[in-house]
Amino acid sequence: MNWLKLSALACSLVCAAPQAHAAEYPVRPIKLVVPYAAGGPTDVLGRMVGEYLARDLKQTVVVENKAGAQGAIGAEAAARSEPDGYTLFFTAASIFVLNPMLYKKLPYDPVKDFRLLALVTDLPVVMEVHPSVPAKTVAEFVAYAKQHPGKLNFGSAGTGGTIHLAGEMFKQMAGVDMVHVAYKGAGPALTDLLSGNIQLMFDTLGTALPPVKGGLLRPLAVSSAQRIPDLPDVPTMTESGYPDYGVSVWYGVSAPAKLPDDIAQKLTTSLNKALNDDAFRASLDKVGFPPLRPKGQAEIDSFVATDRARWAGVIKALNISLD
Repeated sequence: MNWLKLSALACSLVCAAPQAHAAEYPVRPIKLVVPYAAGGPTDVLGRMVGEYLARDLKQTVVVENKAGAQGAIGAEAAARSEPDGYTLFFTAASIFVLNPMLYKKLPYDPVKDFRLLALVTDLPVVMEVHPSVPAKTVAEFVAYAKQHPGKLNFGSAGTGGTIHLAGEMFKQMAGVDMVHVAYKGAGPALTDLLSGNIQLMFDTLGTALPPVKGGLLRPLAVSSAQRIPDLPDVPTMTESGYPDYGVSVWYGVSAPAKLPDDIAQKLTTSLNKALNDDAFRASLDKVGFPPLRPKGQAEIDSFVATDRARWAGVIKALNISLD
């Protein structure tokens, strides 16, 4: 009988251990994997999120940059980590949505390997042209492009990235013939656009704002559903006649798929507090990252599924493979 009581007690202690662990979480530093190089926009955003989590959870958050292979190196490292809440992954739309369509073999599966805890920001793209292009509106640009088929070049940070595919989506919808020029990063592409070596770029908001506000480039439209406060006179793509043009570059925080629900809830609560914090929201806005409001899990899943469906047709039509 004593043996049975001891066995029952041992079982109860073992069964209670995960709950007790979750209640104490976090008891040691948390690692936030950022799959891009230090100093870039994604790294800046990831560090801002990490700093908030550190303050709210009262625990150190260490950012670890694991760049390479369009984010796949960092994604694999995070996916293979212990699902204990001590390794988080700062992800981008391209890693969860585009890579699985562009690579036949990936060392991670965004659906099976990850649990997306929160969406942090959703950046529109700005359709911007060099001043040498006479068009002042999207309609004028389309007419000009059709008068000069194959003569206009649009730049991107690399083949298969969101900025490249944003241009390809526009080509499909507008029925224009433009040439894609791939660069090793958004910086070199922007430099060539500013110098007039290329004529067009679909750039993320944060990168586009300085040259646009400085009058060095002309914005024709933004891809957001509504006009943005920083560029109130620039129409949306919908206003410009392309209501199905829904390009955006979103970022979020995820964890290994088998993360316990109670730890996931603790992290989600902290992330949602950040997204409702006026000071945190203002800090993101200041560096060109419009913050989202908290979303429930069903809403997050629907958001990603919609983005995935939007890009599937574009990539299929282009028959792009990066393997």
